[in-house]
Amino acid sequence: MEIQRTDSNDRDFIELVKHLDMDLAKRDGEDHSFYEQFNKIDSIKYVIVIYDNGYPISCGAIKEYDKHTMEIKRMYTLPKNRGLGAASLVLRTLETWAAELSYQKCILETGVKQPEAIGLYFKNGYSLIPNYGQYAEIENSRCFEKKLPDMMTLNRKIK
Repeated sequence: MEIQRTDSNDRDFIELVKHLDMDLAKRDGEDHSFYEQFNKIDSIKYVIVIYDNGYPISCGAIKEYDKHTMEIKRMYTLPKNRGLGAASLVLRTLETWAAELSYQKCILETGVKQPEAIGLYFKNGYSLIPNYGQYAEIENSRCFEKKLPDMMTLNRKIK
């Protein structure tokens, strides 16, 4: 698998997000318009697209939530490519990028109707937290966080 760092103008990212939005519209039903307003991609600076044999199969993005925190957004892997580790690779790459930018943690929101996403986040060391921001009172949302290593720690792990 090949990793590409890009931004939200990337055509492959835009196409994968279209698939994500179609999937979420089915899962979320009536609630989709509420969530959709928080998932615009017009100005995201930090985007990852994963390619398998030159074909885009998975994506994700990070967006500043506050001066210490990046929010993970728009995670998606094509259904036929699930189970190959692409989503975990996207997460690790986004976490590394956030740490490189000196952020201390990542947070994210996902829906209760996305059990595979919830499993992915637990598997990758994320912990449930109280719903934050616009998701605070939303029963169908689950919010997570993961503290990031500082760059010195990260560099030691890489060596």
